[in-house]
Amino acid sequence: MADDLMKRVAILGSTGSVGRQTLDVVRSFPEHLSVVGLAGWSNSELLEAQIGEFNPKITWSRGLSEETQNVSDGLEEMATHPDVDVVVVATTGFSSLSPTLAALRLGKTVALASKEAVVMAGSIIQREIQSGGKLFPVDSEPSAIWQCLQGESSEVSGLTLTASGGAFRDRSLDQLDDVTPEEALAHPTWQMGAKITVDSATLMNKAFEIIEARWLFGVDWDRIQAVIHPQSIVHSFVEFHDGSVKAQLAFPDMRLPIQYALMYPERISGGFAERMEIEKLGSLEFYPLDDTKYPCYREGLKAARLGGTYPAALCGADDVAVELFLGGKISFLAISELVKRVLVEHKSGDETSLEDIVSVGNWARIRAHELAGI
Repeated sequence: MADDLMKRVAILGSTGSVGRQTLDVVRSFPEHLSVVGLAGWSNSELLEAQIGEFNPKITWSRGLSEETQNVSDGLEEMATHPDVDVVVVATTGFSSLSPTLAALRLGKTVALASKEAVVMAGSIIQREIQSGGKLFPVDSEPSAIWQCLQGESSEVSGLTLTASGGAFRDRSLDQLDDVTPEEALAHPTWQMGAKITVDSATLMNKAFEIIEARWLFGVDWDRIQAVIHPQSIVHSFVEFHDGSVKAQLAFPDMRLPIQYALMYPERISGGFAERMEIEKLGSLEFYPLDDTKYPCYREGLKAARLGGTYPAALCGADDVAVELFLGGKISFLAISELVKRVLVEHKSGDETSLEDIVSVGNWARIRAHELAGI
């Protein structure tokens, strides 16, 4: 990659887990990547330190002083700035939707870690991609599928996403009512932010990834499945009509799919990559996913199949339910119960209308708080 092809990167959510790991990638490849934009949320101290290290041209945060930040209209303005080539969207929930769509409309490259944007507005995002925007998935499982499809022109027969099973994969459902947030955040293989770690424990995250895969890769619901894979080494399988199956393997390190998205179409050696010695991996295990043990996963896929604005309601309700659980306001099992109650009340709108999607998401958040009595 020549110096004149230096990619100018803006990171939305730079103080979160994915944002910090994105900066690790930038540090490893300073001759290829330049940070021109950093946006955080409430961790102003860390954001100030990042700004001091990378000296970005554009910055924004709710907590920054007016003297420090120089973007007035927030994430969308940063995502559409003319000096930005690649927008890393690592914010959570609804905050990811507007900047993702804005960047795609301008034909920019979006490296998307916040899968909720595709879950809520898959048809709209797909339309923007077809109009010239580029979206590269950063999440390990969709990234694995994307990597397996490189060089392939044949129709895909099926997709299989892997799931670690989260912090409670070895517990039965009746052992989960009194688990604590601290226990839910103790993921066995990945280091991630609090929201996605809880979603991994409920497997809502895997439902989101299946919805994301449906929109990004155009595969029917009936040909996408998930399996439990405790080691988190194989990230996805892609099956073709001739019976061949391709898989992508890597150690569980989010910096690898981040690097792939930022460097695409090249693979650059160096950095932090650890060589995989196949002979030392030992056994790789795969088990059927029992959705009776993961009611959030079941509710997520039900909302996906209902279509319309049900996925937007799903995201809004789950966002609040996880927030309440982390705050000690509801139990772990109450997450799925609250999500289900919101979805039962939902009356679907137009999935091609951004106004409907945003309205439903806001309604679901408010209704979830009301149903929880908080």
